[in-house]
Amino acid sequence: MLKNMSSFFVRTLREDPADAEVTSHKLLVRAGYIRRTAPGIYTWLPLGLQVLKRIEKVVREEMDAVGAQEVHFPALLPAEPYQKTNRWEEYGPTLFKLRDRKAADYLLAPTHEEMFTLLVKDMYSSYKDLPVTLYQIQTKYRDEARPRAGLIRGREFVMKDAYSFDIDQEGLNTSYDLQRQAYQRIFERLGLEYVICSAMSGAMGGSRSEEFLHPCEIGEDTFVRSPGGYAANAEAVTTPVPAPVDATNVPAFSVHETPGAKTMEALVEYSNEHYPRAEGDWTAANMLKSVVVALTHPDGEREVMVIAIPGDREVDMKRVEAAVSPAEVEMASAADFENHPELVAGYLGPQACGPNSPLRTVDEDGKISGSVRLLVDPRVVEGTSWIAGGNEVDKHVYNLVMGRDFTADGTIEAAEIREGDPAPDGSGPLELARGIEIGHIFQLGKKYAEALDLKVLDQNGKTQVVTMGSYGVGVSRVLAALAESCNDENGLAWPMILAPFHLQVLATGKGEELFETAGSIAKAVSDAGFDVLYDDRPKVSAGVKFADAELLGMPYVLVVGRGLKDGVVELRDRRNGTAVELPVAEASAEILRVLEENRESNR
Repeated sequence: MLKNMSSFFVRTLREDPADAEVTSHKLLVRAGYIRRTAPGIYTWLPLGLQVLKRIEKVVREEMDAVGAQEVHFPALLPAEPYQKTNRWEEYGPTLFKLRDRKAADYLLAPTHEEMFTLLVKDMYSSYKDLPVTLYQIQTKYRDEARPRAGLIRGREFVMKDAYSFDIDQEGLNTSYDLQRQAYQRIFERLGLEYVICSAMSGAMGGSRSEEFLHPCEIGEDTFVRSPGGYAANAEAVTTPVPAPVDATNVPAFSVHETPGAKTMEALVEYSNEHYPRAEGDWTAANMLKSVVVALTHPDGEREVMVIAIPGDREVDMKRVEAAVSPAEVEMASAADFENHPELVAGYLGPQACGPNSPLRTVDEDGKISGSVRLLVDPRVVEGTSWIAGGNEVDKHVYNLVMGRDFTADGTIEAAEIREGDPAPDGSGPLELARGIEIGHIFQLGKKYAEALDLKVLDQNGKTQVVTMGSYGVGVSRVLAALAESCNDENGLAWPMILAPFHLQVLATGKGEELFETAGSIAKAVSDAGFDVLYDDRPKVSAGVKFADAELLGMPYVLVVGRGLKDGVVELRDRRNGTAVELPVAEASAEILRVLEENRESNR
C-alpha cells in the first residue's frame, strides 16, 4: 500500500494537547492517530486505526491457533440477562443504562459473559459439543468517573474477550492454560514486556484470576514481586498471619488522658513523654488505627464500617474496594459520623463497634443491628496488645488486648503493602512497581451458567452445569502501552509488526528529479508488498518533514535530498537513530532486504 502525504488524512500538532497527562496520550494526539470526542472517548484516525488492526491481527492469529472461534455481539444489549446475574445492580454507576421508546431497559455492554453463555445455551445441549471457546473483538463501555491518560482509562474502549465452556474443572484447567499460553505469545510477538500477577476477580466473579501487567510508571495498578518469583496485584496480596501471642502477663487495660493526641504522630510523642514503658519507646506499630469507611451496596444501601489496622500502616482504598466488591467504598462523611455518635473521630477504638458495642443486638433470626461492623487487619491476632482510641475526646486505652478485651466481626486485607514486606509464599521480600493492565484471565466456574441455566447432558445422560473461563485483552489499552514504551523525545518509534507504514519516504528539496526519484523508490517498495507513506508535499520545508517523520514513528525513513546530486539517498532507522547512505541504483533492492530481514525478526 502506497499513500501520499499530500492527500493522506493526517494533521500533526507541535504542542501537547491541554488535557494530555501521559506520553502516549500526548504523542497519539499530536501525531494524528486519535482525536478527543468527549472525556474518555476518542475518534480513531487512519494511522491509529491501522495500528489497532495490526494488534487485532496478532490477537486473532493466536486465538485461532488455540482453537478459539470468533463471533461478534451487539454493543447494545437487553437488560434481562444482566438482571438475572445481578450485574445490572452490581456494576453500579459504571454501567451505561438506557431505555428505548417502549421503555424497555438496555445497556451498553461493559463485558459480554451473559451473551456468550446464552449463545452456547441456545446451540449446545450435550457434553459431546464441548469444549468450545468463543471470542470477539468488540467495543466496550464503562462510565468511568475519572477518565484519564487517553486510551489507558476511557469510557469507550476496544477489547478482545474470550470464553471457554467445559464439562468439568479438569477441562476448564486445560482451556485456561491454553489461553494463558496464547496471551504470552501475543505480548511477546508485540514486543510488550509483561508480568503475570495473581489478581482479584471483582465483579466478574470466579476463582483463579491472573492479570498481565505491563511495568510502567504511569500505570494505575500497583503490583508486587519477590526474588523467588511471587507476583501479584497489590489488591490480591494476602498478609502472612502471625501466630497468636501469649498475653498472660499483659496488665489490664487502662484509660489515660491524651490531650491533643488526635494524630498518630502526636499520640506516639505524647505516650513516650507521659506513659513511658520499660520495653522501649512506643512506636506507631503499637497503635491500633480505626478508620471509618462507608460502603454503598448494589441495592443502594449505605453501610458504615470500621477497619482497624496497625498504626504504622495506611489504609489502601483499592485493597478495600477489592475486598468489599461489588459494593463501592469511600471514606465516611460528616453525616455518617452524625448518624453514629458512638464513633468519635480521632479517638475511635474497637470497643465502640463490632461485637464489643453495647448498642449491638441480635434478633431471633440472627440478624445483627445497632452497631457498625468491625473488621481488623490479619496482623491483629489474639493476644496482641495495643494503644487504641478511648471513644472519648482526648482519651486513649493502653494495653488493649485482642481476644481478651475486644473481638471483631472478621478480618480484611485493607492495609497498604510496603516495600520489603514478606511474600505470602515465603519467597522473599516484596518489591513494589506500577503497571498497566493489558490482559486478565479468570476461571469463572459455574456462576454465569447457573444464573442463566446453561446445562448439557453428560456421559450418563444427566444434566450438568457447564463450567466457564473468561479471558480479556484490552486491545486499545495495549496500543497505549506500546506507545508509552515505543517513543523518544521526538515522537513515536513503532516496531515493524505494529507500524501503520513500514517505510516513510521524504522528498526534501526542490526539483523534478528529486521527487521522481523519491516517488519511484516508494512505488517499488510498495509494489513488493510493504506499506509506504510518501511525503510528497512540494511546499513543505525539510525541517517540517523531518519533524513529522520523527513524530509519526515509522520504523524506517528514506530521505531523498541533498545527497541525490552525489547519487545517494539516506536510509534512517527510527528506533536506534542510525543512518546509512545507499546508491540510488541499489536503493530499492537494499531497502527491501532490510525490511524483509526485520519483518522476519519482528523488530
